[in-house]
Amino acid sequence: MSLPLRVSVSGIRGVVGDGLDAVTVARWASAFGAWLPAGPVVVGRDTRPSGPMVLDAVAAALCSTGHDVVDIGIATTPTTEMAVQESDAVGGVIITASHNPQQWNALKFLQGDGLFLTAAQNREVRQHFEAESGHVAWDRLGRVRGEAGADDRHLAALLRLPWLEPRRIAARGLHAVVDAVEGAGGAIVPRLLDRLGVHCTPLHCGLSGNFPHDPEPTPAHLQDLCAEVKRQGADLGLAVDPDVDRLALVDGAGRALSEELTLALAADFLLGRTPGSMAVNLSTTGLIEKVAARHGCRVFRTPVGEANVVEAMLAEGCVLGGEGNGGVIYPALHAGRDALVGIVMVLQHLAERGGTLADLVAALPPVVMVKTKLEAANLPSPEALVAALGPGAIDTRDGVKWLDDNGWVHVRASNTEPVVRIIAEAQDEAAAAELIGKVRTALA
Repeated sequence: MSLPLRVSVSGIRGVVGDGLDAVTVARWASAFGAWLPAGPVVVGRDTRPSGPMVLDAVAAALCSTGHDVVDIGIATTPTTEMAVQESDAVGGVIITASHNPQQWNALKFLQGDGLFLTAAQNREVRQHFEAESGHVAWDRLGRVRGEAGADDRHLAALLRLPWLEPRRIAARGLHAVVDAVEGAGGAIVPRLLDRLGVHCTPLHCGLSGNFPHDPEPTPAHLQDLCAEVKRQGADLGLAVDPDVDRLALVDGAGRALSEELTLALAADFLLGRTPGSMAVNLSTTGLIEKVAARHGCRVFRTPVGEANVVEAMLAEGCVLGGEGNGGVIYPALHAGRDALVGIVMVLQHLAERGGTLADLVAALPPVVMVKTKLEAANLPSPEALVAALGPGAIDTRDGVKWLDDNGWVHVRASNTEPVVRIIAEAQDEAAAAELIGKVRTALA
């Protein structure tokens, strides 16, 4: 029996050969093409071995709906978003399963402005999928052409950011180790560091698509990077996922930092110079409110999913946003998670503040987050959560979130895996683990 596809605001995601195949890919890409207006469509992919097969199926399907396909080759998710945003394309397809293991792949659909489709737009695409509509006659078929230079344009846009000072960063004489997990960041991240005068030691940057470890950039998966930072005597380590929309950090002592700290550090940097509101999802660290309050700024919370965060950011005119999985969104450049934006914010922060990465982290209020997941569990009711945890505020916009003055716990079905996620945060690990334990008991 095939695994079911994960169809959500985060894309069409599945295991290749076990639920996701060329026929399924072509049907979904055709549905997207039927939904799009006339015009070219940009397609980029990460380095997974299944990428060329999926790309061929996507390109054929889009051509069958009358769209020319612009193939930018191996490209990060933010690079593809910018390639759509800065061109006359009417949409885009990113072929990546992001942090999922190597056997997975996915289609992520972009609007003509480079933004992910909203939940309502995804429902419209699904209607075309069910109707199998939109194919054109032989004399109206689209064509495929390759286009180089997407990385160059992305890097150039980053280097034009008004607050970025490459000379000031270079003057710090920093040394960074980069773990790109053999994904799409293997070339562009070292190139960015070179342009900023940061000495780079590449680790797993070969673009082979054969992930040397679990590709999700969480502390448990960064042992190689931690060891290499210590061996090299580097100032910091930078870990990105296969499509480079998430960034995790390792300090100079070889200590892997929670990926939640990436957005908190970016917020501390940007809100200090550009005060304004932020939007983050319900599972993101409460440090964001604490950092925002330090700068007199407001925070909006949304259901999990980048499209949900971006929708709120644009509606509220936010200057920054993102998700606590290491995803930084800076809409002045483009409204999508971008690990390269996170890197330049952290490096500029270091250049301005002096000191080390560990010093920047030490200046944040202490909190600890504990995350776990359960296979095929049912979500608790709000009443069950209150019964297990005691009186507290409840948010049911995405699963169930309980919070009080001392911490919070969020229980929700994953958008990307067939699991229920449980995330808790408190002032220390024991308190966060206790929250997790009480929820597990309630679900038993």
